[in-house]
Amino acid sequence: MAARLARVEVFEELDSTNEEARRRALAGEAGPLWIVAKAQTAGRGRRGRVWTSKTGNLFTTGLFQLDSGPARAAQLSFAAALAVGDLAASAIDPALIKLKWPNDVLVAGRKVCGILLESGSHPNGGLWLAVGIGVNLAHHPDDSVRPATDFSVHGASLSPEAAVDILAERFEHWLQVWDRDGFAFVREAWLARAWGLGETCTARLSDETVEGVFADLGADGSLRLDLKDGTRRFISAGDVFFPGR
Repeated sequence: MAARLARVEVFEELDSTNEEARRRALAGEAGPLWIVAKAQTAGRGRRGRVWTSKTGNLFTTGLFQLDSGPARAAQLSFAAALAVGDLAASAIDPALIKLKWPNDVLVAGRKVCGILLESGSHPNGGLWLAVGIGVNLAHHPDDSVRPATDFSVHGASLSPEAAVDILAERFEHWLQVWDRDGFAFVREAWLARAWGLGETCTARLSDETVEGVFADLGADGSLRLDLKDGTRRFISAGDVFFPGR
């Protein structure tokens, strides 16, 4: 995959940057393109959760056309987390920044970002991939399931326009690493910043709750839990909680 300079388009308001990316893809847009909305009327997060969209935060979706299948493309959620981590490290003490499985970015243990990947068959062949990212630059919700924060709490002042330029450059870097060297290199970089590695956690799945030690990532990005009975479980989707964190 040759590097291509991504375009950036900024809108005063959209229903959702991911929805705009979907519309563009189905109309034949191949990207790379970063769509930014100063405000969203129907922003959403993982599992259909509402994503609060206050002006001053970054709401953006990167649109790409890939030759990969959906399962491999899903690995780019880790590339997106690394890119947001790099963005945060450009303005905040890097020692405060950690990545939480599956795709959260934390600053001082509090959530500062949400990532939502969506994909489908591109009309011109291959796969379209929408990399939706919301970053709390100036505001954060006080009533979220997990404690949240924003850049301004840590003394960082960054506009959405400046933030998306950094984010686009860093995502391009990790996209090229993934394409050239494979997911293993992205996986190792993610693990180097992992939150709770080696600690006991609880994974809440759709039909059960599993407790074990977060020991590693699988080769596909799944969470490896080492259970008390000596067995291992690989978790592909779920919410993870660390006691006392």
